[in-house]
Amino acid sequence: MMSESYSLPTEPEGMVATLVERFNSGKVSAMMGMYAPEAVFIATDGRTITDHAEIAAELERDLKLGLPLKAKARHVFVADDIAQLVVDWSIDGTGPDGKHVHVGGSAADILRRGADGLWRYIIDNNQGTAVREPA
Repeated sequence: MMSESYSLPTEPEGMVATLVERFNSGKVSAMMGMYAPEAVFIATDGRTITDHAEIAAELERDLKLGLPLKAKARHVFVADDIAQLVVDWSIDGTGPDGKHVHVGGSAADILRRGADGLWRYIIDNNQGTAVREPA
């Protein structure tokens, strides 16, 4: 299935459902469609990643767990073409290695509405306010 079959939200509130659908497809190409070309991804250690191949590698790590993402918007704040989403998320279950997996957090993400009227990530900060531990 091509990632083109996934729609992007026309309202920022729709990004959470988009994220869950694309993540749970297991396809990194579907995930990457949510990012604006200049988007940044904040790594667990606090580094800012701008290279899309590197963003894809970070996402692939979580996708490889083969477990469903649960996510719920706590806040959506909109100013013109920019939105901030605070999203509570978790991934729980038994990973491919048979070990229990529990990851999650409260993301603080920034979206921008493109000229096409669709919203995409410009900052994906999935740990929000969490203290960063250097790798």
